[in-house]
Amino acid sequence: MLEKALEGSNKYWAWILFLLGVIGIGALFYVRQYHYGLGITGMSRDVSWGVYIGQFTFMVGVAAGGVMLALPLYLHNYKVFGKIAVLGEFMAIAAVGMCLMFITVDLGQPMRIMNVLIHSTPHSMLFWDMIVLNGYLFLNVVCGWAILHAVYKDVPPPKWARPLVILSIPWAFSIHTVTAFLYCGLPGRHFWLSAIIAPRFLASAFAAGPALLLLIALLMKRMKLMDPGKEAVQKLTTIIIYAAIANLFFIGLEFFTAFYSNVPEHMATLDYLFWGVNGFHNLVIPMRVSLLFSIVGVIALLFKKIRFHEGWLSLCLALIFISLYIDKGVGFVLGGFVPNPFERITEYHPSVTEIGITIGVWAAGALILTVLYRVAIKVEFKKDD
Repeated sequence: MLEKALEGSNKYWAWILFLLGVIGIGALFYVRQYHYGLGITGMSRDVSWGVYIGQFTFMVGVAAGGVMLALPLYLHNYKVFGKIAVLGEFMAIAAVGMCLMFITVDLGQPMRIMNVLIHSTPHSMLFWDMIVLNGYLFLNVVCGWAILHAVYKDVPPPKWARPLVILSIPWAFSIHTVTAFLYCGLPGRHFWLSAIIAPRFLASAFAAGPALLLLIALLMKRMKLMDPGKEAVQKLTTIIIYAAIANLFFIGLEFFTAFYSNVPEHMATLDYLFWGVNGFHNLVIPMRVSLLFSIVGVIALLFKKIRFHEGWLSLCLALIFISLYIDKGVGFVLGGFVPNPFERITEYHPSVTEIGITIGVWAAGALILTVLYRVAIKVEFKKDD
């Protein structure tokens, strides 16, 4: 089936060449970082996780969000998601691939990955993060391809695929839960030291992942490549609304715990993120925009006329996705380092090299997604350009 990805119009190949060009530029930046070291980035002793880990954290959520299609379909036999479920599995493949790439570039020297295998330490969350991410990638590759191949051959899916698909559902919860444990297991960082981090991560994941999938599906419908179906769109929108509301509720709990209980260390980070502290305020505008986008997007989607209008629906989904990207991919990770254990503030500014590599990884993820979706559309929907 993979040969289907080699069939396409001039627009399709222009898009592929564009992505390859961006990946090439990102690779040049990475070669520069590889030879010079992580000193060329904006990271420091006080801020040891920067844009790479922020993107990794966010993309784990996008990957986990695909379970919102698999769970109703395979556990509750909700056939409405039947045709687009494979799109969710393929999006998870691209997202996990990006996660692994971001981890690789953050290590500086890629051979350091082998330390997790050669010197494995099961009591470390990093070890379990490696297990759940690679396991989830394997499950989605095997299940997604097996189901699509069955459609291609016009035969029922193999019986062994269903248990693996069902296994992938709790596994999706595990990848973001373990990622949350990476943060809330660090006692020296008060902002992350919260039992609510895991459910907050899951709520944001179940909004961000389906929001991105629905945006792509609506775009492909506009391009006349596929039609996800009106009922599937509305049901997925409902899931996004509930998840986004839950995420806002959890953010509110963080504010209540910090300010009502008057916890200085926890208040310091929230003060820095939303109001600035002692002249340090480089995240204030992004975090306020994130909160505003989330509130506006959720409230707007509560109105039926907006939900059933594809243009307004797309705008609201974009607002929610951007909001969650800023909140988790920027504010959550960077805010956790402020203040440091000595109560000093060190602001982080990504270097041009980091930005170039990050854009290159996003382009690589888009390329993986484009190829997989091209195959899925040709097989599942029997569509050409």
